[in-house]
Amino acid sequence: MERLSLTLDRGQILGLLGVNGAGKSTTLAMIAGALQPHEGHIELDGEVFAEHPERARGLIGWLPERAPHWPELTVLEHLQAHGRLRGLRASGLKQACESTIERLELAPLLRRLAGVLSQGQRQRLGLACAVLHKPKLLVLDEPGNALDPVQVAALRKVIREEAAAGAAVILSTHLLAETTAVCDRVAILHEGQLRHDAALDGGHEALEQTFFEIAMSGKDQAA
Repeated sequence: MERLSLTLDRGQILGLLGVNGAGKSTTLAMIAGALQPHEGHIELDGEVFAEHPERARGLIGWLPERAPHWPELTVLEHLQAHGRLRGLRASGLKQACESTIERLELAPLLRRLAGVLSQGQRQRLGLACAVLHKPKLLVLDEPGNALDPVQVAALRKVIREEAAAGAAVILSTHLLAETTAVCDRVAILHEGQLRHDAALDGGHEALEQTFFEIAMSGKDQAA
């Protein structure tokens, strides 16, 4: 990444777009604290992430492209473990788990081992772990992976609910239609640089035109 500067307000949903290799996953991993930038820094609520990593992690919900899981733990044990890692205890942990189980419709899966879940079920579990502690910043890398249309609709609902509750949300996707369906702002990366950052107010066709103009830039010269 090169000279990347992004600001995200509470309640805003930012879609991060770009072709494969543009830097989307790297950017999200740095924002979530999973990778350290070689230069510059990440701020959350005015505090530099690297100076207060434990506090920052408690404020962030992070779903990587491949939702991590412990194969030997049940779905319920995953939620409980993630809650404890984020500082939830006793009744607060119990309430958070119950609420998240209902929102993500995980009740039928609670006693199932994560190792035998389908890819779509693991994705739902990963999302549940990301929103469990009511983060102020929700970072989602390809959250719709392996989800069917009904589950995608449920995902959009959860994202909107998180933003309505005051969380800032940033998500990456390869689907332009997904961006126009749920985001109110879009940023486009190309070759490690931020090439576009604006409110999403022109509809799908306008976004598609902008995206392809950026994605194809330099192709003619190379040819």
